[in-house]
Amino acid sequence: MKKRFKKPKNYFSFKKIKYVFLILIVYLSYDYTYSYLISNNIKMTNEAFLQLLITEGNHHVLTGYRPKSLVNEIISNLYKIDINKPVSLLGINLFDQDLLALNTETHHDEYNPYELEKVTEYIKDPNPININNPLVYIYNSHQLENYHPKYLEIYNITPNVMMASYMLKEKLNNLGIKTIVEEANLIEFMRLNNWNHASSYKASRIFMLDAKNKYSSLEFYLDIHRDSIKRNASTISINGKSYAKILLLIGLENPQYKENLKMAEAINSLLNKHYPGLSRGILKKQGKGVDGIYNQDISPQALLIEIGGVDNNIEEVLNTVEAFSLVFSKYVNNYD
Repeated sequence: MKKRFKKPKNYFSFKKIKYVFLILIVYLSYDYTYSYLISNNIKMTNEAFLQLLITEGNHHVLTGYRPKSLVNEIISNLYKIDINKPVSLLGINLFDQDLLALNTETHHDEYNPYELEKVTEYIKDPNPININNPLVYIYNSHQLENYHPKYLEIYNITPNVMMASYMLKEKLNNLGIKTIVEEANLIEFMRLNNWNHASSYKASRIFMLDAKNKYSSLEFYLDIHRDSIKRNASTISINGKSYAKILLLIGLENPQYKENLKMAEAINSLLNKHYPGLSRGILKKQGKGVDGIYNQDISPQALLIEIGGVDNNIEEVLNTVEAFSLVFSKYVNNYD
C-alpha cells in the first residue's frame, strides 16, 4: 500500500500567497502600462477640457484626470514622493517651483504676461454663441493669470482666468442673464503695439469701450482675476465642498468710485448671506504704484473680481463660479 503524501499544514496559506502575488504582478504590469500610455499619448487642449467642463456640468469631472497609479498614490501620501517624477525623491518639484517663481510677484499692478506665457496660454471660447442685447460683459485685463494645474500637467492643460470667465458666461446665460466674454488676445494686441505689461488695463480698456459702443444694452462689466496669495488664504470648505475664495476690488481714484463700491457692498453682502466665508471682503486701492481706477470709471456697475489664488485648482474655481453666478443673479434681479 502506497503511502499517501501529506500536505504541509501551511500548504494552502502558501498557495493563497502565490495567487495574491501573481495577481499583484498582473495588476502592477497593467497599471504601469496604463500610466505610461496616458503620459505619453494623451494630450488635450485647454479649449477641449473647458468644453468638457461646460457640457458635462460635473463638479467631479477631474476625478477622471488623475493618472497616478494606486501604488504612486500610497507612496505619495505616505512619503510625499511622486514615483513618476524622480526629482521628487530629493523633495523638489521643479514644475511647482517654476510656477511659484513666476507667480509670487504677479500682483495686479505687477502682472507680466510675457513671463506667464511660459506656463499658460490664451484660450479661445469653446462654445461661442451669438447673444443679442447682452447685459453682462466679462473680460480679463490679465488673461494669463493661471491656476494650479493639479492632476492636469500630464494632459498639457494649464487653467487660467480665461477659463473662469467662460465658465461664468455659461452659468449666467443658463440663469437667463445674457452674458458675453471678451475673446480678443490682449497679449498679442499689446505685443503688436509694443506695450509693456504695465499697459494691461490700457489694452483691456480699448476692448471694453468697443463693447460698450457696440452693445448699448450692457450694464455690468466684470473683470475676472486671480490673486497671488497661498492656498490656506484662498480656499474654503463649505458643506464639504472646496471653493476658491472671492475678493472684490475697487479703485478709489475713479471719481465715481462710490457707485462701484455700492455694487461691491451689495454683492459682498449676498455672498456672506448665502456662502458664509466665501468672500474675503472688499479691497480698496489707490496711490503710487497701483492703477487706482481699473477701468471702473467706464460704468458705475464695473467690478474687479478675484477668484481664488495661484494654488487653487480649476475644480475649486468651478465651484466658486457656480456660487457667484447664483449670487450675481440675485443681485441683478433684486432678490435676497
